[in-house]
Amino acid sequence: MKNHFIKKLAGIIAALISISAVVLIATGTRTSAAVVVSDAKTLRLGYLPNVTSALALVGVNSGIFQKSLGKTELKTIVFNAGPSAVEALFAGSIDAAFLGPAPTITAFTRSKGEAIRIVSGAASGGAQLIVQSGITSAAQLVGKEIATPQLGGTQDVALRYWLKKNGLPAPITGGGKLNVIPEENATSLLLFQRKEIAGAWLPEPWASRLVLTAGGKVLVNERDLWPDGSFVTTNLIVSTSYLYAHPQTITKLLRGELLTLKVLTSDPAKAVVEVNRALTTLTGKELPENVLTRALQETQITIDPLARTLRSEALHSVAVGLSTSTKLSGIYDLSLLNTLLRKEGRPALSAAGLGKE
Repeated sequence: MKNHFIKKLAGIIAALISISAVVLIATGTRTSAAVVVSDAKTLRLGYLPNVTSALALVGVNSGIFQKSLGKTELKTIVFNAGPSAVEALFAGSIDAAFLGPAPTITAFTRSKGEAIRIVSGAASGGAQLIVQSGITSAAQLVGKEIATPQLGGTQDVALRYWLKKNGLPAPITGGGKLNVIPEENATSLLLFQRKEIAGAWLPEPWASRLVLTAGGKVLVNERDLWPDGSFVTTNLIVSTSYLYAHPQTITKLLRGELLTLKVLTSDPAKAVVEVNRALTTLTGKELPENVLTRALQETQITIDPLARTLRSEALHSVAVGLSTSTKLSGIYDLSLLNTLLRKEGRPALSAAGLGKE
């Protein structure tokens, strides 16, 4: 009788431990009990067909990511801009994505810090305001239309903040001294060529395409607006529930990211070829070599999330009415990435007090 009671009690305790582990995973509380699980069967990854997502472009197209993931099947979805990827993540259509800081902040704040974590950086720079050749100042944009990839996207926030700083606020509700319109990047290029828009704040390679194939000029290079010329343009984010349920899988993805980084930074000429090959796979058309050369020169491919700049990005988003919160505590979980870096004898990356390192 006593042995039966002890066995029954042990069974109840084991069940409670199991339930606690599930609850901890669901609520995003990472513990050793929550992470001792198997690899995921699939990883659904979103990214943008831009040079600022070069790590994703080349990592996917070259097969580096899939090889690194092993038996986990990689499925990919391509988006025009970050806000669409966030909606897909909220809908459960993707598990991870390479996207900019503005939609990343939106995903984090809308979910009250529960939905996502930044696990790595991906790019800095690579964004410019390109205008028609006769425009030399912000004042000349009054009454005109400027395009960005999508309302609430990283370039959209950057443009609206720059306009506000220059006395030309462009409220999202309208009524400003000029219009900011959301357009797919390819459409912006076409409209610019037809001179139907005065300019566009775009990521690479689209900024370079407007300059080299459409006769545009750089009015603002966004890196010039930051103290040391560095600011986060793209991060790798992961659904919190997926990250804590499948840390092994994310570690393998990060290992693939590191391998891809070596490909892109070891030989600039090869990087142009690899990125062009990846873009051709997605679009069916090669870009001129000079466009991609310029685009990569304007973009720093890096795994450093440049966390110190994310607070400023959040403040900019609030300032233009696209966000209501700058509370970012917990948005980073760089622990898996830093473990890999330490094993390679490299310094750990900083979360600037906004999460795990």
